[in-house]
Amino acid sequence: MKLDSTCTSALPVVTMPTCSTPPVLAGQVALVTGANSGIGKGVALALAQAGADVVVNYRDGREAAESVVASIAAAGRRGLAIQADVSDERAVVAMFDRAIRELGTIDILVNNAGLQMDSPFERMTLAQWNTVLAVNLTGQFLCARESVREFKRRGVRPEISCAAGKIICVSSVHEVIPWAGHVNYAASKGGVMLMMKSIAQEVAPYRIRVNSVSPGAIRTPINTAAWSTQDAYDDLMRLVPYKRIGEPEDIGRAVTWLASDAADYVTGTSLYIDGGMTLYPGFETGG
Repeated sequence: MKLDSTCTSALPVVTMPTCSTPPVLAGQVALVTGANSGIGKGVALALAQAGADVVVNYRDGREAAESVVASIAAAGRRGLAIQADVSDERAVVAMFDRAIRELGTIDILVNNAGLQMDSPFERMTLAQWNTVLAVNLTGQFLCARESVREFKRRGVRPEISCAAGKIICVSSVHEVIPWAGHVNYAASKGGVMLMMKSIAQEVAPYRIRVNSVSPGAIRTPINTAAWSTQDAYDDLMRLVPYKRIGEPEDIGRAVTWLASDAADYVTGTSLYIDGGMTLYPGFETGG
């Protein structure tokens, strides 16, 4: 796959040389959190196919992570599985230290790790609230912080990319769509949206780009009940104007574009990949 792009170098704070774009993501290293299944796996494989070496982070499921690494190797790229709980600061710092030591640097972070602990609001425990916020929001903060530190330390390598680094946060349509029974999850994703935009605003002068992809209904193990039977699938399609469920590959292609120099002028943006779920499908016949 070839992505055409143009890039400029004029900056108000940091002067960067004119750069040329290598084929897609050649020579770059990506770290994908929660990459042993679902969306994370799809993203890791898409980045490898686009030429990047990939760190496969996982919390549980070592065999699944090693299987993803094997697929990355089959694509001709280097893969490295690292176990770390993204909500644990020391574990995140150690993960980045090892990744940089073994692969040289990090060019791309995909903040994907996340979970749900659903409950009616009045029965939601503090532990359910804290756990979801710790992984879905604090985990993204910790990984983004380590990435920005590495991007600033290294700076732009114009022969590799126009940007010093790229962060792609995996959010959700529920950063803007309320979700009864999932208050902790929706709150975490709303937080991801404004965290992403605030980081993007702060680090843009250093040629660091920060964006989000916000998936709708995607065929992953976390939501099997929503698509595993025909009745469930038909019910789900009432919320999706495009009338098909999304696949991890849909997210992988979008992340690859955002990580490439083809998207060099894109920062602080949430890209909704949802088949139209955010178009208020309940109004498609006039309400």
